[in-house]
Amino acid sequence: MFRDRAGRLQDGYSRQCPSCEVVLFFAEDSQHPFIKRAMRNARKVRMEMREAEAVRLAAPEPLAARSKSFGGRTRSAERED
Repeated sequence: MFRDRAGRLQDGYSRQCPSCEVVLFFAEDSQHPFIKRAMRNARKVRMEMREAEAVRLAAPEPLAARSKSFGGRTRSAERED
């Protein structure tokens, strides 16, 4: 067993095992139970990541997240030089 990013682990992905150097092919229709589980877990993680990203984008930016140098200034429509 080894770890890999869920974004990479999609149908058709292949990776060499770091310990035994056997090339593993990841496919949705694989009969191997460990590969099935890895594909299912990766799909679940990707779905959770998409949902978290959607929530993050939908939420308004908190005021505390702005930098200290911002100082509450707003950008004016015209610049006076």
